[in-house]
Amino acid sequence: MFWTILVAIYLLIDVYAYQAFKSFAKGNMLYIGYLLLSFIVIGNLIYQFNFAEGSSWGGGRGYAMGFFLAMLSLKVILVLFLFGEDLARFFVGSYRKLLGQEREFDVPSRRKFVSQVALGLAAIPFSSLLYGMHKGRYNYKVFKHTLYFEDLPQAFDGYRISQISDIHSGSFKNREEVEYGLSMLNAQQSDVVLFTGDLVNNTSREMRKWKELFGEIKARDGVFSVLGNHDYGDYHRWDSEEEKRANMEEMKRVQAEMGWNLLLNEHRFIERGNERIALVGVENWGLGFKQAGDLEQASRGLDQKDFKVLLSHDPTHWQAQVKKDPKFFHLTLSGHTHGMQFGIEIPGWLRWSPARLRYKNWAGMYQEYGRYLNVNRGFGYIGYPGRVGIWPEITVIELRRGSRPA
Repeated sequence: MFWTILVAIYLLIDVYAYQAFKSFAKGNMLYIGYLLLSFIVIGNLIYQFNFAEGSSWGGGRGYAMGFFLAMLSLKVILVLFLFGEDLARFFVGSYRKLLGQEREFDVPSRRKFVSQVALGLAAIPFSSLLYGMHKGRYNYKVFKHTLYFEDLPQAFDGYRISQISDIHSGSFKNREEVEYGLSMLNAQQSDVVLFTGDLVNNTSREMRKWKELFGEIKARDGVFSVLGNHDYGDYHRWDSEEEKRANMEEMKRVQAEMGWNLLLNEHRFIERGNERIALVGVENWGLGFKQAGDLEQASRGLDQKDFKVLLSHDPTHWQAQVKKDPKFFHLTLSGHTHGMQFGIEIPGWLRWSPARLRYKNWAGMYQEYGRYLNVNRGFGYIGYPGRVGIWPEITVIELRRGSRPA
């Protein structure tokens, strides 16, 4: 039923959107070619999701979704313009009839100029989505922040944290590009690297061919990680509960083999002389998602005076529990949103993404009640196999003791 409705809506939009081409193109070849392309795109989408064995977000399924979204964006913009023009034509025809200027009700013909403008504007998201699939998904960016804390231990003044999140290894195809992104991460020479969940899309085996590469991530104090909602195997159809439990054991094992320290509702101290900071890691906790995280358990034994950095995959956890917790978590690191992998960011002027319709905290650094939250835009991608405007992120945070300079 779902696919029948989707195809019906898709083709209905098709027929209407074609009017933009018809207004300035003669003959049927363009119409035939346009419909043929539409049938190929929607047919491939149905095939990849329902019949192709072994299709994955890193393969046919992901590309099918990407091309479908690119075509749909083109059609939707055309339909919006043409529908707006048709409303105007209807009111003009009605006005003329009421004034007696026309004996029969008639609407003005469609204007070629409007169709050309519509096609020009529709080409922007269409080409952007194609670019995002080709180049944008590996367009790694380093985002740097300096945070000041009066109670930061003196020994940690200038301490550097690198954060990555949402690797989604099951989506990767180009090893050379991923290796380049990881070389950018290592080039930051941070004191510690923190990963905030979603190592895979569905199953732990997706990481097998990537673990050697990600095992090359190095930092003075090591690599620490937590689980995201995709890491539990909840989105895969298992033959038995034993098989699902084995998947989780492999998830833990592969991170150990990479030299990562997986925090499962627990904390670790990093020490400098007789001073220390706490790294606290909770399992996934999110509104509308798995809630395995236990903040109380993870911070048991910690005092309010301990300087704490919390790893929690979903930023809704910060809003729901963390930011007002009496133990005072100075800095929380999250991911999860990907910034929807689509948006516009112009520093100091504009920052928008569809993600803001779902998440109050969707990308970048936030501050409330004297606490900070950083939402990493993600290192990988899932669903749409690309990124447009919201680029894959490596975050570098420098901790400084004292107050922010005026």
